[in-house]
Amino acid sequence: MKHNIKVVLSLTIISSVMALLLALTNAITAPIIKEHENSAVGGALKEVLPEGENFVSVDLSKYDLPETVEEAYSEDNGGYVFKLKTAGYGADLILMCGIDGEGVVKGVQYISGNETLGVETTYGEKFNDVTAENIENVETVTGATKTTTAMKNAVKDALNSAIILGGGSVDIRDEATILNDNLKTALPAAEGKFAEIFITEKKGNISAAYKAENNTGYVFILGEIFVATDNNGAVLNAVDDTAKTEVEAVAAGIINSTMTEIDISGFADMPTHVQKAYKTSGGNYVLELRAAGYGINGDKYTRSGEYIQIKVSITADGEIITCKTISQKESEGIGDACAKPEFYNQFTGRLESNYGEIDAISGATITTNGFKTAISSAFTAVKILKGGA
Repeated sequence: MKHNIKVVLSLTIISSVMALLLALTNAITAPIIKEHENSAVGGALKEVLPEGENFVSVDLSKYDLPETVEEAYSEDNGGYVFKLKTAGYGADLILMCGIDGEGVVKGVQYISGNETLGVETTYGEKFNDVTAENIENVETVTGATKTTTAMKNAVKDALNSAIILGGGSVDIRDEATILNDNLKTALPAAEGKFAEIFITEKKGNISAAYKAENNTGYVFILGEIFVATDNNGAVLNAVDDTAKTEVEAVAAGIINSTMTEIDISGFADMPTHVQKAYKTSGGNYVLELRAAGYGINGDKYTRSGEYIQIKVSITADGEIITCKTISQKESEGIGDACAKPEFYNQFTGRLESNYGEIDAISGATITTNGFKTAISSAFTAVKILKGGA
């Protein structure tokens, strides 16, 4: 018993000493690391903005800037240098970005970070002479999408910040915030809480629909117009007559749609991609599909073994109403783009004759082809289900 107590006591003392040493080491090294970073930042001012004169630190508390902006320096010629902190493959990716008085990027320099591929050390060169108007033309690097996308977004933040510091105005909200703000404006009673609904019925030119989580109504997106309705599909907010008429023509059908599951086990020719099938009250079909992308057909050492799960609604005449990726474990930073609306929304409105005419995911041929094969099976399934009805 006494021996056990001694062992426990010894381990406790050792743990305490190790913790103390670790804290002491951090206390000693942290200022050195910070001093090194500050030295690199100071040296980078002239490197990223060679024509800059008399750099002065800007008080950022006076401005509403993107979170990536940690520090800013103005100079006599109207230019700015920004210290940016973002997260790529790893955390704490630190950059310096110099922008002249005309809003043109003159240099981007990597300061520090935890990336793994080394791309960050040279990728900054791609931003030379870029402006806010053409930064989207800068391509990310396949295989290092996370790192290069993070750097690109940070430079975009710097360009927007230069406009703001120069007295201009720019919307720095991200897309999700802009969407939610528009939804709140259209239907204030929802108190800012919405859930996107999967549309299974005729929708005209409506691109998306959201239900208020407190059951106060819906918001339908028609082009750039946000149209709010009550739970019966009657328009609530002030929109033009054309938008009101178009939404009210289809809103009730979308809101009140129900589905009945179809037993597909009796259809011998049903494609194996089809996992479940439903028929809607409007006579359309909803199919749950699995696609064999890179997770199944990729390199055996890196594939996840997981299918891409897809949900698609399709008319009895074979036109896709809605398509959405439900889950996936494709290659990070490459094939996982199949989960982005920019990719799967391309299938909306497609027919069997043209579903393949979509933009492939760059560097992810296996993912793209697997997704398209699954979509192809949806058209086959509808024909089989109609014939068996």
